[in-house]
Order: sequence, then structure tokens, then C-alpha cells
Amino acid sequence: MTDPAAPAPRQLTPAQVLKWLPPTATPAQQDSIIQAHFKPSEIRWSKRPDTLHLPGHDKGHNMLDVNIPQYYREGFFSKDSLFHPELPGGRYGVAGDPIPYNVHSDNVLTSLLLVSLMLAFISFSGVKNIILQQIKAFFYPAHGSSQEFNQTDTELFTQLFLCFLTAVLSALLFYFYTLTHIGDSFLLPSQYYLIAIYAAIISVYFVVKGLLYTWINNTFFDSKRNEQWMTFLIFVITFEGVLLFPAAMMQIYSEIPVQTIELYLIIVLILVKISTFYHSYDIFFRRNIVQVQIILYLCALELVPLLLLWSILHIVANFLKLNI
Repeated sequence: MTDPAAPAPRQLTPAQVLKWLPPTATPAQQDSIIQAHFKPSEIRWSKRPDTLHLPGHDKGHNMLDVNIPQYYREGFFSKDSLFHPELPGGRYGVAGDPIPYNVHSDNVLTSLLLVSLMLAFISFSGVKNIILQQIKAFFYPAHGSSQEFNQTDTELFTQLFLCFLTAVLSALLFYFYTLTHIGDSFLLPSQYYLIAIYAAIISVYFVVKGLLYTWINNTFFDSKRNEQWMTFLIFVITFEGVLLFPAAMMQIYSEIPVQTIELYLIIVLILVKISTFYHSYDIFFRRNIVQVQIILYLCALELVPLLLLWSILHIVANFLKLNI
């Protein structure tokens, strides 16, 4: 029988309970024995009045009460961010160097190239026959004769769309040139705006060039040769886009030096211009050989617009560049 006068048994501490286990006990076993000997008890909050207030004033008030005196709301730590975790406290430590921009990790440019490639394949499948005829006429021209291509409005629109893809690829390559030789910070919300501006300028260049050819050729030559020349001009712009696509892919996904890619682009440009000069001579000047007229014609409609385009792109890039 328990003696009523005997003192109550002393409550064990967690350390004393854990000593009952062997030294090799796992954390799970330690947690089990603690839960077996210690049960959560009901929390009984104190009902005593709050006496922590200044002498001569009322008892303490709720901190959420807006009518409390100023000394309850302000203190030495009242404006400290650590005392108010809901307030932003700023950055502690030294900020690291930001990761520099790299075209290799630009998902937007990768998506742009993939979409351009898919659209080019889809468009080519619709105008495959007419393009194959133009390729044959490109490498085996009928000297001195006017070769006609029976193409529908849909095929013509598709080829014009391929010319627009050439403008986009040219803008992308000039953007890479800008990052290498001009700068990588611009007065634009995003660098993609710069690519769009380049693409718009090059598209306008193609349109103006076609209008100049149409105006001058209609003045001096017959309509059949003019139609043959415009068909060739649209084809050569499309073919130029095909040659530019590998350069854009190499710039993004390979470690080839920039100088090598620039040399490739120069070779492509020279080949395209030589082909343009030759077919212009074959279509318009084979019967009437006037060397001065040929030189003036090609310089006015090929070299001068190209140099003007290069100058405009440089001016735009330097105007939008952020000078730090």
C-alpha cells in the first residue's frame, strides 16, 4: 500500500531515458523510447494580469491596437529588419558576378533556327518542282534564250516567304557579328528586338532592290527577260538562305572561330554575286556587249545597295549600343 505522505516520484528527463539504451542505438530507437515515456500534456496559459507597464500608466495593451502610446510602437529595434521578418532586409554578403550572355544557351535563338528550318522544309515541299527547274536553269542556263517558268501564285508566295527566311537568317548572323565586333549591351528591352530590327531592314532591302530592278529593266529590256530575271533573283535569294543556315548553326552549336565563319560568309557572298553577274550578263547583255553598261548596271543595282545596307546596319547597331 502506498504511503500518502510519500513524495511524488520525480519526473525523468530525456537524457536519463536515453541512457537506458545501448550506445549503438539508432535514432529511430531513441525516438521510440522518448515517445513511450513522454506524452504531450495540455498547455495551461497563465491567467495572471500583465503588470509589465510603466509606473503611473495603465496595464499593457495589445500590440495590434493602433491607439497605443508611441513608446509601445517604437523602440531601439523597431526599425531593424531582423526584428520585423515581414519587411525586406536587403542582401547580405557580397554579390557574385552575373553569368555572361552566351548564344550557346539562348533557347529563343535555338527555337528560331528550328522553326525556320521546319518552315523551310514545309515550304520547299510545296514548291519542289519549280525549284528543281530553277536549279537546273541555274547550273545549265539556256544562253541567249528566254526561259519561262510556269509557277502559280501560291508557289510565288511560298518563294517570297523563303526570301523572308533568308532575311531572318541574315539578321541573325549580323546580330552575331554585332556581339563580336560592336557590343553586347543595347538600349532595348531585349536583344531579340535588335534581331527583329535587322530582319526588317534586310527585308526592306530585298523589296527595294526588286523594285529598282523592275523599274530599270522595264525601261531598257523586254518583259520576258525581265520576268526571267525576277524569277532568278527570287531563287538566288532563297538559295542564299540555304547557304547561310549552316553558318548560323555553326555559330551557335560549335566552337568554330568567328573568323572562320566570317570567311565562309564572305565566300558565299562572293559566289552569289558572281552568279548574279553571270546570269545578268547572260540574260540581258549577251547579244549587246557593252562593257561600260554592264559595269554601271551591276554597280548601281548590286554593289551600291549592298554597301548601303551594310552601312545602315552598322549605323543602327552603333546608335542602339549602350555606351558604358
